[in-house]
Amino acid sequence: MQATNPLPEIVVQRVEPALRVENLTAWYTGTRPAIGGVTMDIARHKVTAIIGPSGCGKSTAIRCLNRMHEVIRGARVEGHVYLHGEDIYDPRVDPVRVRSRIGMVFQKPNPFPMMSIYDNVIAGLRLTGQARNGSRADGLVQGALEAVGLWGEVRDKLRQSGASLSGGQQQRLCIARTLAVEPEVILMDEPCSALDPIATYRIEELIRELKQRYTIAIVTHNMQQASRVSDFTAFFLAGEERIGRLIEFGETEAVFTNPRDKRTEDYITGRFG
Repeated sequence: MQATNPLPEIVVQRVEPALRVENLTAWYTGTRPAIGGVTMDIARHKVTAIIGPSGCGKSTAIRCLNRMHEVIRGARVEGHVYLHGEDIYDPRVDPVRVRSRIGMVFQKPNPFPMMSIYDNVIAGLRLTGQARNGSRADGLVQGALEAVGLWGEVRDKLRQSGASLSGGQQQRLCIARTLAVEPEVILMDEPCSALDPIATYRIEELIRELKQRYTIAIVTHNMQQASRVSDFTAFFLAGEERIGRLIEFGETEAVFTNPRDKRTEDYITGRFG
């Protein structure tokens, strides 16, 4: 009998996450940490939602992902955050460089009020010493505004104040400002909480489009928003000791339809929070 050839071995290639968080603990002041022992991966070119009730450490966690937490006097961090394998908390790593590679969009739109729309877009480049002039700057501004769907609305008023725009437009301008420095990861801390439903819808559409080019992590209180825009969900909760901890992490559909932890189910179904 002729021997049959063995089946070829199936090799499953593991995709390296854009951000890997290992045993992250952060303090503001005192001895009690705000978050403790957080370990999770932020998948490349996906949207990861961070959910949980107020006071559970969501915003602290996301601010630790680009070293924004340490700008608060007295704040400190232990643990590791790896960006494509490089520990951003290594003492040899420049935090300014980290924040250009991992951009942040805040809860309240914060365009620089004394700057024009044009200057708002390239403000980050100027702050990091990468300012461009002339046609190169013009092209960069147009590209960033087109990426957030704002170019057609502001192309004839680029020299007007960024504060003259509506709330939704201001938030998209802030996202354009983040994109202009060409980050690899975009962090968003409740970017729609101050916006009306129409502006919120446009930001959510933008997030879905941007994940084709960027890795995105978003903090949100809105369960419907998390289920609509994210691929993965991290659920945080603080216990009686008031330390925020990662309770559950997984694909969004699984977390919302078949959570492993009873506390996750209780929060998602509105029993608390």
